[in-house]
Amino acid sequence: MVLYFGLAAFTAALALSIVTYASTRAYLLDQRTEFATRQAFNNAQLVRTVVASNRSDAGDLMTNIRSERGGYAVLYLADEDSFFPQEPLRFTQSNLPLELVNQTLAGATGRQRFEFDGAPYEALGINIAAINAHYFEAFPLAEVERTLTTIRTTLSFGVLLITIAAGLLGFSISSNVLRPLRRVASAATDIASGGLDVRLSEERDPELARLATSFNNMVDAVQSRIQRETRFASDVSHELRSPVTALAAAIEVLQARRGELSERNQQAFDIVATQVRRFDRTVLDLLELSRLDAGAGTSQDETVNLANLVQRVAQRHGFNQVPFATTLSSTDETALDRRRIERIVLNLLENARDHAGGATSISVTGDARELRIIVEDAGAGVAQSERERIFERFARGTASRNSTGSGLGLAIVQEHALALGGRAWVETTSAGGARFIVMIARKILPDTEPLKTV
Repeated sequence: MVLYFGLAAFTAALALSIVTYASTRAYLLDQRTEFATRQAFNNAQLVRTVVASNRSDAGDLMTNIRSERGGYAVLYLADEDSFFPQEPLRFTQSNLPLELVNQTLAGATGRQRFEFDGAPYEALGINIAAINAHYFEAFPLAEVERTLTTIRTTLSFGVLLITIAAGLLGFSISSNVLRPLRRVASAATDIASGGLDVRLSEERDPELARLATSFNNMVDAVQSRIQRETRFASDVSHELRSPVTALAAAIEVLQARRGELSERNQQAFDIVATQVRRFDRTVLDLLELSRLDAGAGTSQDETVNLANLVQRVAQRHGFNQVPFATTLSSTDETALDRRRIERIVLNLLENARDHAGGATSISVTGDARELRIIVEDAGAGVAQSERERIFERFARGTASRNSTGSGLGLAIVQEHALALGGRAWVETTSAGGARFIVMIARKILPDTEPLKTV
């Protein structure tokens, strides 16, 4: 809109300036030509009168003839074949345009503009047939040129100022017009980030009021539907939790008497036990996701050393054999939620164990702005086309299609990473396996400076 206003104003102002300048220039030059013609013919009449009485007075006449300041005159007597300039030391017939001189000597009266000593002039050639003579007079146009230059400069500045003013006007108008749209965009961004309670304020303009009302109604509908779905998933998970727990307890009881079963019944029992454990894990994951969606998983930050915390989590859950490395010093501490970190590390290690032949290394790195938890595995890696999708709920990569799991573990990792101000992604190791990286935003501890890493 600013560009449109600016270009429109520039085009209009430029066109008006060109028309104004052209008409002013034509008017001034016409006025100047009219004055010059009148004066030249008056002087030619005087020359005719004096020379007709005594041709020998031509030289004295030209010396005393009145011409405009800055101009000059020349008289040519054909019978004597002589030129009589007004100021021989400065002006002669050679300073006149040759075309005008030849035209006048041929018996015609003419007019021509030219330059002399870098200044503009207009010359008139008048044929005085009664005395067989030709009179030439040149008139300076410097004053007209200075006036036109001033007008041209003024118009140029006017065009520039009008263009700037139009741009400012367009900016002001566009700001007023787009301000409601910016509020809509800001509200949409907040809603996309999870702020479903955001609404647009009422507008005075009827059309904008309709937009705000429609937008708020849409958000209400979306919020209601998301809440219903979240509540449904939570309710289902809670309802399933009790029977699944009972089934798991029954499986544990039967596990003690597995040896009493026939080989075929043992196989059937193993299948049931595996599926019950898988069902139990899925229900637990669904419950956790329901809490995350409902906002119940508010972070409870503690001052911890991330490297020590990750190493203790791996050891506590039976992954102490996995090589561990870190670039953080023992005094490098930050504010983190232990529960979220433990869930992230455990899910990554279990994902590597269940789907990729086990984890091959755990590392923790960081700088002044972020921390990273990296888990590498011995699997076949993740295809480029699946690297984004495997962090979605119930999504499973090609390599894990035939293994156990609900497809929720990596989705939970991503949710916790986002809650910690970071994100999770996967790369490929030099050995061809998968490298899962979780980036966490570092929080500055109160009244302390960020610690340097080693």
